[in-house]
Amino acid sequence: MRASEVVARTEALIPVLRERAAMVDELRRMPPETVADLKAAGVARLYQPMRFGGCEADMRSGVLALSAVGRGCGSTAWSFVQHLTHNFMLSQWPDQGQHDIWDDDPACLVSGIFIPSCGRARSIDGGYVLSGRWPLVSGVSTADWCLFAAFVDGGGVDTHRYFALPRADIEILDTWHSLGLKGSASNDVVVTDVFVPAHRTLVIGQLKGGPTPGKAVNKGVLYRTPSYAIFGVYISAAVLGIAEAGLELYLEGARRRLALSSGQKVGGYPTQQVKIAEASAAVAAARQLLLSVCDEAGAIAARDGLPDDEQRAKFRSHAAFAGRLAARAVEQLWDAGASSSVYEANPMSRIYRDMSVAARHFTQNWDVNGSTHGRVLMGYELGDPTL
Repeated sequence: MRASEVVARTEALIPVLRERAAMVDELRRMPPETVADLKAAGVARLYQPMRFGGCEADMRSGVLALSAVGRGCGSTAWSFVQHLTHNFMLSQWPDQGQHDIWDDDPACLVSGIFIPSCGRARSIDGGYVLSGRWPLVSGVSTADWCLFAAFVDGGGVDTHRYFALPRADIEILDTWHSLGLKGSASNDVVVTDVFVPAHRTLVIGQLKGGPTPGKAVNKGVLYRTPSYAIFGVYISAAVLGIAEAGLELYLEGARRRLALSSGQKVGGYPTQQVKIAEASAAVAAARQLLLSVCDEAGAIAARDGLPDDEQRAKFRSHAAFAGRLAARAVEQLWDAGASSSVYEANPMSRIYRDMSVAARHFTQNWDVNGSTHGRVLMGYELGDPTL
């Protein structure tokens, strides 16, 4: 499976994903046919190791595929961000843990959440006993496995760990009743006294880009990139896709629409033209910003290097700024649509709601992510333990 083929197959699905977007909202999850289509396209397996049948693709391919899914359906893209990135994270796990998950079904879907304060684990012989309740577990309705972060009682360097659990060991609570991204199924998950063998856990700090058990067996360039510094790139890729869909759909309607007050074509008004131009420029700039992070992070990994503090902070802040540009584009389109945008039958209504929710993700918070980069640029220490 070649990455370019995965991207091409995903782009070919945009029309059908767009047709199903309203149904995804109504169902509040992806329908089985959408899951089957995207599994057949290979989206979630772009970052899976080749030894399990995955692509081991470069970062660019992930951005291209996820933004294409976002052009079709924001909720679906949000779910597949999780399925793609958690396959990447699993590549860092101990070898036996990877075999536990991928031997039976190499095409299984994985989701999870990084909120260690929501879980507690205690160490016992051979592993850990995990309990907790985690919110906002996007894509969990279609996940076969889940990764949860938790604190381990007793302190020490491994106090913060990730745990991999099969679907049978979790309870999904129907809590995701939201303004937008309705079909992402970002529900709460409860785990109660579940044993997790040590080989299905990983110290969270190892995902910053240093040595991991998985790198001993997965030696590709992709797996040398720091998970936490670049995670926002993939969230922003989905956000970009939502904005690109908004621009395409708005232009499709606005070129035909007549102003109620004058009967003239809306597209002839300079106020419309300048808003469309700004939205188009914002979307294009967001795409280039994300791809530039992919190229720089990939080049560092290809040299078997690690990004320094300024580069880590930059990767995260540039991803957040790309998301900010995409959100601004949708705001411009929403304003340009005036009263026509507010009808549920208008797909711009869903796009606006999806973007409103997506922009609240921590990776999209410009004040937090921008200030971290600015702090380093001004000569201060990084000050962010997750980087």
